[in-house]
Amino acid sequence: MSRFLQASRPVLGWISRVSLYLSGIGLVAMTAIVGWQVFARYVLNDTPSWSEPLSLHLMSWFIMLGAAVGVRESVHLGLDFVRHGASPAAKRTMDLVSLGLMVFFGLAMTWYSVLLAAGTWAASIPVLGWPGGVDFFPMIAGGVLIAIFSAERFVDVAAGEHTAADIIAQEVV
Repeated sequence: MSRFLQASRPVLGWISRVSLYLSGIGLVAMTAIVGWQVFARYVLNDTPSWSEPLSLHLMSWFIMLGAAVGVRESVHLGLDFVRHGASPAAKRTMDLVSLGLMVFFGLAMTWYSVLLAAGTWAASIPVLGWPGGVDFFPMIAGGVLIAIFSAERFVDVAAGEHTAADIIAQEVV
């Protein structure tokens, strides 16, 4: 198992890094689109109809990709006050239960997002001309990444190795 972990860690690190960069690019692109929308509305008196649905779609992407990276780096929202007072064995158990639930959540989010995308594919986003199911692609990708990154951390905790967050911090330095 250790050999598999060592072989997969650089690939997962690369996926995490690419997700983070794409999330940042999406944030900048959304900001530019909203800026253009405001300029066009108040200066040109001609609001582009495509700007709001496209900026919302980009926001979905950068939120889901950023959330997945947060799961891998263990910087997601958590309530750790009970965990900090627990024994090392109880902490490990809490971590395994929490990470197992996160894997389940990511898989469930992926599954139900696929169902939603399939169910709304025949509809279209009028202004963009895209199938309606495209709106659920960020949730599908985010769910897959959350499940994979949570599983990586689950295996790390189960094996007693450093977490992915520790490894990321070392990669950055």
